[in-house]
Amino acid sequence: MAGSRRPAPAGHHPVVRGRFVKPAGSLETPFLLGMMRLHEVTDLHPPARLAAWVEARLDEGLEWFDHADIYGDTQGEALFGNALRTRPGLASRVGVVTKASIVNPVRDASPFRVKHYDSSPTYLARSIEASLARLGVERLDHFLLHRPSPLMDAEATGRALDDAIDAGKVGAVGVSNFLPDQWRRLQAAMHHRLAAHQLQLSLEHHQPLFDGSYDALVGDGLIPLVWSPLGGGRVFQGPAERLLIRLAEELGMTPAGLALAWLRALPGRPRPVIGSLRTERIAALQADAECKLDSPTWYALLEAARGHEVA
Repeated sequence: MAGSRRPAPAGHHPVVRGRFVKPAGSLETPFLLGMMRLHEVTDLHPPARLAAWVEARLDEGLEWFDHADIYGDTQGEALFGNALRTRPGLASRVGVVTKASIVNPVRDASPFRVKHYDSSPTYLARSIEASLARLGVERLDHFLLHRPSPLMDAEATGRALDDAIDAGKVGAVGVSNFLPDQWRRLQAAMHHRLAAHQLQLSLEHHQPLFDGSYDALVGDGLIPLVWSPLGGGRVFQGPAERLLIRLAEELGMTPAGLALAWLRALPGRPRPVIGSLRTERIAALQADAECKLDSPTWYALLEAARGHEVA
């Protein structure tokens, strides 16, 4: 019965293709490679070329690729899957995160053609099967609800997510853009633990650090995955721009790498999801990933971004 469902013990971590789905603080990657623009980068559309690109990233130690069914209206997942099929064994090396629950107007079958969110069991089961087929993988390492729906039936949604894990179709589930009460209501209806939360966070968008939502996700043991970690480039156009450039020059790194280091200094060590697919850009960010900021430097960047000192 739904009422008998309880979260798994804190020490329980499901196994995904021979490796553990790691708890917060132990996912060993400097950043995830976001596939949101893959459908726009035509140079990587030929399957063999994209397969070579993916394998090169894996050889560099970057195994996590972040997808969503709405990226390119399923094109991102399809292109990635076509590439994996060209090289036997490649699919078993990648770590896949994908998301669903956003229905864009063009995919709305109702007369309204309205953008909406759907977290119903039927929709999620269909989305998981479709992502597996497009990506050509045996299991989705992490499957996230992309946006919270006010209409979500937590018991039904939680049961569907638990069933997907129990069936071996998903390694772990999580949420994206949820508020603490929203993910806790879902968690209370599940026996598997929510593993990750993908949220917007950057020097340009730092509100989660002061409204309690970031503390809540760390306290609940969720892996923090960060979308728009550079604010869509706005961190380099805002009030922190000059300090970022000056400090980056002094430290011998890129301003982008410094902005990501600012995020990683937080408890839970957020894992940024970067949007660039350019090899040289990825290499530079990986070279900068070992930078650790002391407290005064971290607060100086925060003060520059906010325009005032802390209280």
